[in-house]
Amino acid sequence: MAFDCDLFVIGGGSGGVRAARIAASDGGARVHLAEESRMGGTCVIRGCVPKKLMVFASSYPGAMEEARAYGWDVTLGGFDWLAFRGKLEAELDRLEAAYRGGLTRAGVTIHDARAVVEDAHTVRLADGQTVTARHILIATGARPFVPAFPGHELALTSNDMFALPALPKRLLVVGGGYIACEFACIMAGLGVEVTQYYRGAQILRGFDDEARGHVAEAMRARGIAIHCGTEVTELAREPGGIRATATTCGDALFDAVLYATGRVPNSAGLGLEALGVQLTRAGAVKVDGYSQTAVPSIYAVGDVTDRLNLTPVAIREGHAFADTVFGGKPTKADHHLVPSAVFTQPELGSVGLTEEEARAQEPIEVYATAFRPMRTQFAGQPEKVLMKLIVSQQSRRVLGCHIVAPEAGEMIQLAAVAIRMGATKDDFDRTVAVHPTMAEELVTLRTPSRKA
Repeated sequence: MAFDCDLFVIGGGSGGVRAARIAASDGGARVHLAEESRMGGTCVIRGCVPKKLMVFASSYPGAMEEARAYGWDVTLGGFDWLAFRGKLEAELDRLEAAYRGGLTRAGVTIHDARAVVEDAHTVRLADGQTVTARHILIATGARPFVPAFPGHELALTSNDMFALPALPKRLLVVGGGYIACEFACIMAGLGVEVTQYYRGAQILRGFDDEARGHVAEAMRARGIAIHCGTEVTELAREPGGIRATATTCGDALFDAVLYATGRVPNSAGLGLEALGVQLTRAGAVKVDGYSQTAVPSIYAVGDVTDRLNLTPVAIREGHAFADTVFGGKPTKADHHLVPSAVFTQPELGSVGLTEEEARAQEPIEVYATAFRPMRTQFAGQPEKVLMKLIVSQQSRRVLGCHIVAPEAGEMIQLAAVAIRMGATKDDFDRTVAVHPTMAEELVTLRTPSRKA
């Protein structure tokens, strides 16, 4: 059978764009890609990139306060949200154009339309056009989830935070994951009064307990009112704002309510189940190690598979798919020892096992220290940083590293290289410290804090 193209990609986010570009440029494939929204997906348009720019913007009040402690005569004026938002939108336009340009230069045909799968080799576009393809790749990502409860339609999601008409004076953030905590810190840094409700016992579930406790303490010290063990039961619009009723916090009035309570795969309405593509109860597309579904011609990568929902992982999965199907190099995306960072203030960087995971696996040693770094100590600020290594008693390999500090994301990237290579605690000990730095503590920790 003759096909219109070799590959049809549904979704123009990080994973889909990388797969399309590599298949076309390196694999010589005829590639089509459909995106119903903006090219670049969640990360570029409504996730990592605009969020990190907002993190930068929110850090300046603290920097000004620190500058005064260092002798600078500085005065902090008001924050012009609309001016910032305009520059942010211009930057996202630039990045979207760059994504489109990369695909066009690789020879990819772009369809600005929603696409669904009609059969194992046919895609139907919103205008009724059909395109046949030897292979179909689902890369539709995920979307924010807001549970159903009275007044849920009043809640904002992370998608809305970059286009607010004005900053609220009082914001309620519901959720305890990295998106909730990051936006709580961003908004507090921009001068918003922030309250955070989370139904669990501690924020940042899944991260090292000591590290997430350190972050929670730092957030509270910055004025964020974190209430764990509570859930919102109702939202109601009133003349003075939005009244939130919670299980343990009673009623409180806010100008806006952000729900960051998880994300769900964008698999609904694509026609997948009717073709035999298996989905999980949450809607994630089930795939094997090569990102192939139960229908041999259909693959899926990125957040829609709900394997490890990080942009660099989606990119790796898309590249591995292209190498496997069009490059003659069967490649599995490796989800082992993937580093991550939470861009709270201070940041949390993590790679490998948490103390809790490692303790359940084997006897370990924990090397940890919390201290006031030189920069903030001089400025008279109380905030401490945390450096932590999890070490196997038997092999001496470093099983995990957790850092809570300014620029922890930058530090954990380099630590991840060593840990990925199998570095032992002795390798860390033999490494000469760079002084004076915060990161030198990672190679000067000589005595374990505890064994388990």
